Amino acid sequence: MTESSSTQPQVNKNKAHRKDKPWDTDDIDHVVDAFNPEDNKGGAFTEESSFATLFPKYREKYLREVWPAVTKALEAHGVACTLDLVHGSMAVRTTRKTYDPYIILKARDMVKLMARGVAVNQAVKILNDDIACDIIKIGSLVRNKERYVKRRQRIIGPDGSTLKAIELLTDCYVLVQGSTVSVMGPYKSLKEVRRIVLDCMKNIHPIYRIKELMIRRELAKDPKLATESWDRFLPQFRKRHLKTSEKTAKKNEKLGQKREARKEKKKKKVYTPFPPAQQPSKIDLQLESGEYFLKASEKAAKEEAKRKQKQAEVTKQRQAERAEAFVAPAETAAPTVEEKQKQKRKRGAAEMEVEMDGEEKDDATSEKKKRKKEKKEKKTALASS
Repeated sequence: MTESSSTQPQVNKNKAHRKDKPWDTDDIDHVVDAFNPEDNKGGAFTEESSFATLFPKYREKYLREVWPAVTKALEAHGVACTLDLVHGSMAVRTTRKTYDPYIILKARDMVKLMARGVAVNQAVKILNDDIACDIIKIGSLVRNKERYVKRRQRIIGPDGSTLKAIELLTDCYVLVQGSTVSVMGPYKSLKEVRRIVLDCMKNIHPIYRIKELMIRRELAKDPKLATESWDRFLPQFRKRHLKTSEKTAKKNEKLGQKREARKEKKKKKVYTPFPPAQQPSKIDLQLESGEYFLKASEKAAKEEAKRKQKQAEVTKQRQAERAEAFVAPAETAAPTVEEKQKQKRKRGAAEMEVEMDGEEKDDATSEKKKRKKEKKEKKTALASS
C-alpha cells in the first residue's frame, strides 16, 4: 500500500479532479460532416430543449430591429426563438421540425454572442458546422482597474492593429466588449486566441504570440518540416518582469551594498583602553561662571535682561525689514540745459567728422578714376600710332 502511494505523482489540490482530454489534442482535426434531414432516423424529438440568456439594456433597441432576421435564420434549421423585452432575455427552443440534435446548442451560442455585442450577420455564421465560438471572461483576471483597462486595450492595439493581426493569423472573428472577449472561428484557432488573451491579461504582450504564429505559418508551408520538431525555429522569450519577492530581495541587496560602502568610507578610530573624558554637568558650568552663587531674584533679573535684549534685537530687525518697503528707488535726474547743449555740440562735431571723411574718400576715388582714364587714353593713342 505504501509503495503504490509513493509511486503516484503528487497532484496539486486545486487540480485534483481534472482529467486528461485525449479528444482535445493538436493532432486531432475537428472536421464535422454536414447533418441533413435524412440523417435523422429517429424522426421528431420526444422532448423540447430550450435555452435562455439575458442581454444588457443598451442592446434592446438593436435586437428589436434585427429580430426578424434572427427568426428567419433559425427557422431554416427548425428552431423557434422569442425576445422578452420585459425581463430582458432571449430564448431558443426546438420544435417538431428540428432535425439536427446539436443545432439547439449552436442557437444558444448565437444568442449569447448577440447579447455580448456581436452583429447579427456575424453571429448567424455560428450555425455553420465548421465554426465554433468561445466567450473568454477577463473581468476577474486583474484586480487593479487601471491595469485591467491598459491590458484590455493592449489586446486591441493602436487603431485596432493588434486585433486585426490576431484575426488574420487565426482566421477568427474577435470582439472585445466590456469584461468579455467573444471569439468565432475554427476549433484549433479558438485555443490560440484564448491563449493570447489570457497571456495578455497576465502581462505577456500579444506581439510575442503573434510572432510565433507567423513563424508557424511559414514553417507549415515546408513539407520537409512536417515530421520534425519546430522548437529550434520558435523564439524563446524570457520573462523580464520580477515578482514582488524578487523585487524586495533586489532592493535589500542594493541597500546592503550602500551600507558597506558607507562603512568603508568612515575612518577607523584608533583604539584606546581609556574611556573618553567626562563632560561637565550643568552645575559645574554654573560654578565656573559664578551663577551658582547668585540669589533667585538676581537670577530672574539676569534672565529678564537677556530676554529683553533678544526682543530688542528681533524688533529692530523687523523694523528694518518693514522700512525697506518705504525706501524710494534710485532715480536718474533729468539732464540740465547746459548738458543738453554739450551733447548737441558733440553730436554736431561727430557728424562733421563723418562728412569730412566721406569727402576725402570721394576725392581719392575721383583722382583714381582720372588716372585710370588718362592711362586708357595713352594706350589708345599708342595703339592708333
